[in-house]
Amino acid sequence: MPLTVVEIRNARPGEKPQKLADGKGLYLFVTTKGAKSWRMKYRHADKEKVLTFGQYPEVSLAEARDRRDAARAVLRSGKDPAVEADRERRAAIAAIGATFRTSALAWHEDERPRWSPRHAQVVLNALERDVFPDLGKLPVADIDGPLILKALRKIEKRGSIETAKRVLGYLSAIFIRAKGEHLVSVNPTLDLIDALKPTPKGAKQPALTTLPELLALQQVVDRSTSNPTTKLASRLLAMTAVRVGVLRTAEWDEISGIDWTDAHSPAPAALWRISAERMKLEVEDKGDEAFDHDVPLPDQAVRALRALHRLTGRGRLIFPGGLAARVPMSDAAISTLYKRMAGGRYKGRHVPHGWRSAFSTIMNEWAMEHGREGDRLLIDLMLAHRPKGVSGSEFAYMRAKFAARRRTLAETWAAMITEGLDDPHDLLRDQAAR
Repeated sequence: MPLTVVEIRNARPGEKPQKLADGKGLYLFVTTKGAKSWRMKYRHADKEKVLTFGQYPEVSLAEARDRRDAARAVLRSGKDPAVEADRERRAAIAAIGATFRTSALAWHEDERPRWSPRHAQVVLNALERDVFPDLGKLPVADIDGPLILKALRKIEKRGSIETAKRVLGYLSAIFIRAKGEHLVSVNPTLDLIDALKPTPKGAKQPALTTLPELLALQQVVDRSTSNPTTKLASRLLAMTAVRVGVLRTAEWDEISGIDWTDAHSPAPAALWRISAERMKLEVEDKGDEAFDHDVPLPDQAVRALRALHRLTGRGRLIFPGGLAARVPMSDAAISTLYKRMAGGRYKGRHVPHGWRSAFSTIMNEWAMEHGREGDRLLIDLMLAHRPKGVSGSEFAYMRAKFAARRRTLAETWAAMITEGLDDPHDLLRDQAAR
């Protein structure tokens, strides 16, 4: 018969320890000195074992039965409830000393081999700047949704809506790892994405996408007081539609097919080959030459490069920084130019990355108008968008197969985007005149 509360309360010590059975393996163990504790007898792996639930009356009869039922459920799953209970105790002890900062840094260290060095630093900087000041010293198990949302609201308050969402993604990954280590029982970031502010329309990578607007922008660049290297960087960014980080770190030995000794010699095969390690790829693909990115250089780009060669051709970098020839141009040089020129007319309307959106939009429209829907794939390839599931060998084959058509598209785009602009060498003469 199951025990009653009265029987438990009236149990007295005897000359020998007593076991008062409650059922399903649970019993009250009474020592010769009167101490009472709940225990459960069970078998696992053909061995008889005993699990202790705690002292009576700290652990009531109802609670003891709940723990027994939970242990039996663990036993039915094929696990040893004593081992699982010990694991939970050790996890709880570990959680007490596990701050959010230590958990976050451990997650970062685990993920770092999969990332590029630059991305790893970007993630760490975001944690140091936006998360650790508020959450870093707190036990990871004590952090809940409202605390996280409070930290994210600070990011939103300074206008960094997309950054807040990226940081939430980092936090989610950190808590998934912490849950796997039994440092937390739930992931407190769940559903928080719905509480964050939506991205303002047009706020993410703003771009002008009509030719008249883009040509007007370039004319403003040419008339600005910026140095000719930055002006030509902007023009080449427009023509090549590469990422600004790739452009500003470009080196002269990546360019082929141009005779630098003869300024008037044709260069029909001019090419800029960007190594895979400099492209935005998965880490495992960065060392594969098959993923090198070829940028065909039309005549307009060749003329811009020849003008640049007069300025920086003696060094390694095409766009060295203003203070040191061995350091690339600042990643903010072109964006700062766009923000400041013409009294801020283009601030929030077009950013360097916007040239990629402009190229995609205009050239896809052009392809549709000219009955060349198949060029959509080539336009994506020119933006270094690799189709999913394409291997390195397949990608290299596609690069070679469509090289001629990609060059034609590059020439078409360059003609559109430079119509009416000054010759690149005129920008050098204008600077000298000043």
